[in-house]
Parts: sequence; C-alpha cells; structure tokens
Amino acid sequence: MSIVRRSNVFDPFADLWADPFDTFRSIVPAISGGSSETAAFANARMDWKETPEAHVFKADLPGVKKEEVKVEVEDGNVLVVSGERTKEKEDKNDKWHRVERSSGKFVRRFRLPEDAKVEEVKAGLENGVLTVTVPKAEVKKPEVKAIEISG
Repeated sequence: MSIVRRSNVFDPFADLWADPFDTFRSIVPAISGGSSETAAFANARMDWKETPEAHVFKADLPGVKKEEVKVEVEDGNVLVVSGERTKEKEDKNDKWHRVERSSGKFVRRFRLPEDAKVEEVKAGLENGVLTVTVPKAEVKKPEVKAIEISG
C-alpha cells in the first residue's frame, strides 16, 4: 500500500496524507542558526551498547579524518565526541544538481555510568566508523563471612 498525496483542492482529507513533521523540518535550520547542510550533520548519530566488559560507542563518520575528530572525557565521567566535516570546495565552473551530503561541526555528550574506567578509554576510526570503548570496572562481590553460633 502506498500513500499518495491528493491534489484535489476540494478533498477535505487531502492533508491527512501529508508529512506531519514537514513544517518542523523547515524551521529547524532557522532555530539552530545554520544552513540545512550543517544542521543535518550537527547531530551525529551514535550507538551505545553495553557488553559485560565495556561500554561501546559507534558513530558513522564517512569522509571525516581522524585529525578532525576529538574524543575527550570531561568532568570525570562525561564522554565528549566532537569534530567537523569540511565542506567540499566549490569550483565556479561546477554546476551542482543535488547536494545531500552534510558538513559542519558536531558534538555529542554522554554521561558515563559509575562503573566506567575513564582512564582506559580507547578510540579508533576505521572505514568511516568511529568506535570508542570504555572498559567497565569489575564489580566486587560482597564478601560473606560465616559466623559460628555458640550455645
């Protein structure tokens, strides 16, 4: 089943098939103060998974060099991933038909849990995918001491 927007002006239900977020998307660049090209990349999407050994963060950053990405730990437990994808240089003789790839600065912050070993954070950028690994501290099992009952 496909949804088709009707073009009949007299159809009262024609707008029901419209994208409800269309208006919001058109004002987001105006709110952020940037162009739509930079607004798209401003929020680099990241995945965060927890394994028994570590917290693993991944971000798709195609076309970004490792020199353009910064991974830091602020305030002892806030992981900050930031960087910038530079815009491609334009030649006056070029005629662009479509520009869909985004450029601009991005920054993401994650408050790490208490079991994170922030002094052992490792990061790598391979094939356009940034992987940040934050090892977890081993959870100490409470020591149980048996008490002999007299009497």
